[in-house]
Amino acid sequence: MTVALPRRATGRYLHTLNPLATIAAPLPAMLALVFTRDIATPVTFIALGYLLLLTGARLSTSRLVLLFIALPIATAILAVGFSLWTDAGDLDHSTTLLRIGDYHLYLSAVEIGAATALRLVSIVVLALLTGLTSSGPDLVRSAVAHLRVPYRIGYAALASYRFVPRFRAELDVIRKAHRVRGTMGGRGPIAAVRRTIGYIVPLLASAIRHAERVSLSMDARAFGAHPSRTERYELPLRPRDAAFVVAFWAVTMLIFAGLLFF
Repeated sequence: MTVALPRRATGRYLHTLNPLATIAAPLPAMLALVFTRDIATPVTFIALGYLLLLTGARLSTSRLVLLFIALPIATAILAVGFSLWTDAGDLDHSTTLLRIGDYHLYLSAVEIGAATALRLVSIVVLALLTGLTSSGPDLVRSAVAHLRVPYRIGYAALASYRFVPRFRAELDVIRKAHRVRGTMGGRGPIAAVRRTIGYIVPLLASAIRHAERVSLSMDARAFGAHPSRTERYELPLRPRDAAFVVAFWAVTMLIFAGLLFF
């Protein structure tokens, strides 16, 4: 029997939505942004994504750093890189911004580079609507319940995903153990490589032990023995999820229509 429990109250509306809703809502915009070539469209969706995240997501200091420092820096680096890599034969040579020897940096190249970088960052920002407001287990439960994803695939993928923080914790323990025993191996790049090699064997042994425990746990629960399984709790699709998806789609169409005709 499945019990429907409310999601944890966080004071932010994006956390109360079904993860599938936060994926379905920006998906058409993300697909359409792949084919845009202007600057205004991705900038508009970046602004929309930031507005939703600031008003609807619980943002820690690290997430604020990601939004207001890391992403702008990444955008600038990508814009410069794409500007330098643009084929000069397809550019408008009327305005030159920089000339170094035989190399010319044209205004049209900077515009293309900025548009490409902003397009990529806008897709990332829209993807963060799900990444910063939902968890992996909730996404798997919702996909299994509503998208009919086989639970064998969903929960096996979730178990693999949870290996990552486990490995991080084990690696931290191994490093501390080496430090206590005085086997850090000195300083410099060669010592760093030697230390890294020394971490491999104990980390591999820990991974094997953890995999065996997970396997025994899944076997004890008859994982895969039946075509379906009951859930501890479910994440239903509520009217507010549909309202959010429809509203986001409507705003997406208005943005594209407005930028196309005006």
